[in-house]
Amino acid sequence: QVQLVESGGGLVQAGGSLRLSCAASGLTYFRAGWFRQATGKEREVVATISGSGGSTAYADSVRGRFTISRDNVKNTVHLEMKSLKPEDTAVYYCAATRNPTQWMYWGQGTQVTVSS
Repeated sequence: QVQLVESGGGLVQAGGSLRLSCAASGLTYFRAGWFRQATGKEREVVATISGSGGSTAYADSVRGRFTISRDNVKNTVHLEMKSLKPEDTAVYYCAATRNPTQWMYWGQGTQVTVSS
């Protein structure tokens, strides 16, 4: 059974930083991603990382501020978020897959709130 558990969300002032973590069990060497969904908006991809960690991609809105990384020994995926803005406020979800066309597994989400 695959399980993804996010942690690290919280309340931070604009300009601050947070580090999200996603602990995976039941699955190894998977492509991983962080998504977010703000109130009243559709879920959007924030960043993705390949199974090896050698390839990453970012949404334009976070490029240069967020960094996705992974530790394949600990089977964890991280999202380092810096220079946070109020518009980064959302529920952040970790996702994982071995399917090239769809995300198969999702975490429960962690709330990130950035105050102005």
